[in-house]
Amino acid sequence: MNASSKGHTAVTAALFGLILSFVPQLAFAADNVKFLDLTGHWVGYTAIALFVFAYALVVVEEEIHMRKSKPVMVAAGIIWALIAFVYAQQPDSEYHHTAEIMIRHNLLEYAELFLFLLAAMTYIATMGERGVFDALRSWLINKGFSLRTIFWLTGLLAFFISPVADNLTTALLMATVVMAVGGSNIKFVSLACINIVVAANAGGAFSPFGDITTLMVWQKGVVDFHEFFALFIPSVVNWFVPAFIMSLAMKNATPEASQDKAELKQGAFVVIGLFLLTIAMAVCAHNFLHLPPVVGMMTGLGFLKIYGYVLKLRESRILMKLEQVGSDRKPFNIFQQIERAEWDTLMFFYGIILCVGGLGTIGYLALGSELMYGDLGPTTANILIGLISAVVDNIPVMFAVLSMMPDMSHGQWLLVTLTAGVGGSLLSIGSAAGVAVMGQARGIYTFFTHLKWAWAIALGYAASIWVHLWLNASLFEQVVH
Repeated sequence: MNASSKGHTAVTAALFGLILSFVPQLAFAADNVKFLDLTGHWVGYTAIALFVFAYALVVVEEEIHMRKSKPVMVAAGIIWALIAFVYAQQPDSEYHHTAEIMIRHNLLEYAELFLFLLAAMTYIATMGERGVFDALRSWLINKGFSLRTIFWLTGLLAFFISPVADNLTTALLMATVVMAVGGSNIKFVSLACINIVVAANAGGAFSPFGDITTLMVWQKGVVDFHEFFALFIPSVVNWFVPAFIMSLAMKNATPEASQDKAELKQGAFVVIGLFLLTIAMAVCAHNFLHLPPVVGMMTGLGFLKIYGYVLKLRESRILMKLEQVGSDRKPFNIFQQIERAEWDTLMFFYGIILCVGGLGTIGYLALGSELMYGDLGPTTANILIGLISAVVDNIPVMFAVLSMMPDMSHGQWLLVTLTAGVGGSLLSIGSAAGVAVMGQARGIYTFFTHLKWAWAIALGYAASIWVHLWLNASLFEQVVH
């Protein structure tokens, strides 16, 4: 064994030992921790100010060109340092480890979310590298559909792809299609982009894999996998109402045929099959083995890495035969696909979860829960959550609700899942899908273009809530404790 290998082995052993040393402490239940009410303390006010300032920097990310993960990660560190400082000053030693136990509790929640998303993002990146999305885009462009048909097809595909892939990837893919087909037809492209954003967000609301908020609700164990499908019809209504209204404003012209072609690379269908198998394993791990879904996802990622090794061997042989080893073309490398994961987004989740967790430890989430769910009632509060998520990202909003854990029925938990998922469609800046499409169709799909049709989207939002309250009325009698 050379020096480098020995060094790596020593580091690995040290890290493994460090992880093992943490495990017993994770057994501490948050319910047995002694808390201080810091909502009226200077630390509480400082933490709120830090979080608001950091989130303001996130909102203006496009203008200042600073990645959104940076301010929230710094804010999280300072907030927890302040909390730990106050608890360390207490004369009662039972308070001294509160900050440590609570931050480990938040880190465990983040670790599950991080690994789950890393596996999913790697699969999406690999399918993109194998040409799956390019082939779908090429097929749509070359079929010679009318603009109105493309409008409905891209919306329909966005609705049904986003429950499996994330709504951000889906929206970008479909936006590429409408821009290629629409060309200089600004009205068609803008309407189609609005339709895609609404459809992607609506489709993500009835599946744990469609949005970060639904994933968090599922991982928390509040709603079982099959129960999400009770939101299918409300989600359809949420998309269909504004889509129908917008389609009436569109001329039914036929664009020129395109010669755009894209071929699937070797192993594309195998990767799709492995992704579906991975999703099935995540569901089975949670429902039947009572394990965290991330176990199934990471096992599936292991399968993909092994298959990536097979692809690498095959392509290396082909390149060797073609004597192209020295060219820019390289064999498949699974770790390049892992590198293509949205690392800024993953780090952003770290900052958000720890910031919100810190505010919860201070006592603000309990206060918010009492004000919203106690005074307003769960139905009004959950509808309001959706409206808030149009302005503030739905991830911190949903994490705050899950941290509050108000005593609600299954119907109410599904309602807040629906509203947090589709509420972001009310404004173009209200969802990751909307922000991404604004960047892709810059100057065509804008904040004010979307705002013009906000009334139609609001009708769909109200209609989907009414349909859920009517269709799933029996679920409002089942209280989740």
